[in-house]
Amino acid sequence: MEYGSPTIITGDFKMTNKRLSLLAVLLVAALVLAACPQPAPIAPTEEEPAAEAETEVVAAEATEEPAEESMAEPPVQGGVWVEGTSADATILNPILASDSASFDVLGWFFPSLLGQDPFSGAIVPTEMAASWDVSDDGLVWTFNLQDGVMWSDGEQVTADDFKFTYDAIASDLVETPRKANLDNIESIEVLDPLTIQVTYGEVKCDALNNLGLGWLPSHLYAADFSDVMDSPLNEEPTVSAGPFVFNEWLRDDNATVLRNDGYWKGAPNMDGWIYKVVPDPGARLAQLQTSELDLIGVQPEQLTTVELDSNLNLYKFKDDGYSYIGLNQANPQNPTAGQDEDGNLVEQDPHPILSDLAVRQAIAHALDYDSIINQVYLGQGYQIASNVLPAVGWAHDPTLQPYAFDTDLASQILDDAGWTDSDGDGVRECNGCATAEAGATLTIRLQTNAGNTTREDLGALVQDQLNGIGFDIQFEAIEFGTLVGELLGQTFDMVIIGWTGLGTDPNDDSFWHSKFDTPGSGFNFVSYQNARIDELLEQGVSVPGCAADERATFYQEIQQIIHDDIPYVFVTGSVGNIGYSGKFDGTDPGTWSFYHNIETWSLAR
Repeated sequence: MEYGSPTIITGDFKMTNKRLSLLAVLLVAALVLAACPQPAPIAPTEEEPAAEAETEVVAAEATEEPAEESMAEPPVQGGVWVEGTSADATILNPILASDSASFDVLGWFFPSLLGQDPFSGAIVPTEMAASWDVSDDGLVWTFNLQDGVMWSDGEQVTADDFKFTYDAIASDLVETPRKANLDNIESIEVLDPLTIQVTYGEVKCDALNNLGLGWLPSHLYAADFSDVMDSPLNEEPTVSAGPFVFNEWLRDDNATVLRNDGYWKGAPNMDGWIYKVVPDPGARLAQLQTSELDLIGVQPEQLTTVELDSNLNLYKFKDDGYSYIGLNQANPQNPTAGQDEDGNLVEQDPHPILSDLAVRQAIAHALDYDSIINQVYLGQGYQIASNVLPAVGWAHDPTLQPYAFDTDLASQILDDAGWTDSDGDGVRECNGCATAEAGATLTIRLQTNAGNTTREDLGALVQDQLNGIGFDIQFEAIEFGTLVGELLGQTFDMVIIGWTGLGTDPNDDSFWHSKFDTPGSGFNFVSYQNARIDELLEQGVSVPGCAADERATFYQEIQQIIHDDIPYVFVTGSVGNIGYSGKFDGTDPGTWSFYHNIETWSLAR
């Protein structure tokens, strides 16, 4: 499973010629699902113990036999788990993927260096790294790998696969949003097939967080990385070192995986897992209730239905992510990299409207966040002021206040900035504004992903509230893969989206640093540029000794600047709800992973 990989979240939640017949058997046996991305909830603060405050499992009435009796019986073999989603995966390559739907599927195949405790979020030696050592100066990390881990084609998983993967990320031939994972790595050396040495140019306090990506099977790619971008393996991985092997991917319908009998932790008891695309949330809930699906992300308005269904379980958690409205600072007609080849800032062709700070301030003040959280999210959220979540307590600045809902102030800000309604049609025009042509209307496209009713409802409410003070918001919900393409391509105006998988460290430089403003691949797709932010982000991860109190100073200043510059309008911290069946015994949702022990699950007797 991946670790340390922020992803654009859909918001749901998360072979051979025998393929067709195998899929038919799985569908009949399991009744096919529609689900959600794997949760990765926030690590609790000391004041909020995870077991009490952060998560809750509402279980259906138990029907199992007493533990003493059932433990004596072997696990029941067979069965299929079906997860439902509103959006399909886009690519099945761990260094090219950027969305949660893709990681939900590809996460079954590719080994990773590091594990994560499913309940605390701590990095643990449960994956390829059996142990590791760090030099006294904190620059050299030596990882000792598990022996005997095999790809499903019989080749051994070795240190060469790790090095190949990270060298591929570094290659100019590979366009990937994971370039940030290489930050400050000076060299990667293979000391022997089971020993990796990673050397940093300077202390990097979140070093381990960047080493959790899935590994590519190096023996199936060209040594010069020339085939990584266009490899058929990106849609049809032929080998796996995880609990399942790829079987079939029918675009916009389902992806099917089968048990990997050679999985090094032990072959799963179940036959397989299906990721089924069911765009309509009402249909997903209905299929969960009729056992066609085993797991879905429960929309806020569906909570009561799931809670009252005695055949279903409900898992509640605080996700390590947030929902936001991204405001493109640059002209979507002319996306430009934030830095040149020498690392110098490249002045952006500004967005004709959103590059004006006054417009962004007006947007931030025009939204009724209490109504949004209560009416759209039905209370399943909490307002945040900036980019570091409260659960990262040592770095979070609790004194920073979210923007207050004040339509009079928002209107005055627009008036003062030269955005006025001179013709009385209800839409403001540029009459002395700083960035647009004279007479240009305050028209902005707002997009989100179709099939996520919460985001669609939010979009309609944002449209209504902004139009109420003179904007002309043109809202549309589009297919998720198309939306991700527009985000990474930087061809959008405003977007309702969210991040998940942020982890326990506050470093989120891939969202804000100008070097990650790279059209086509970078996560700084709002083209945010601030030289001071670049400097602070670099200082925050290079504090000698990595003392939390010393690092906190940098991250608190970052939060203040992000708050003031408004590249994002922060809508809500994420709260997730998963509805799931009791078809399998052994499910044990953790605050950082729902599927952490899936190889031990077995059909309920």
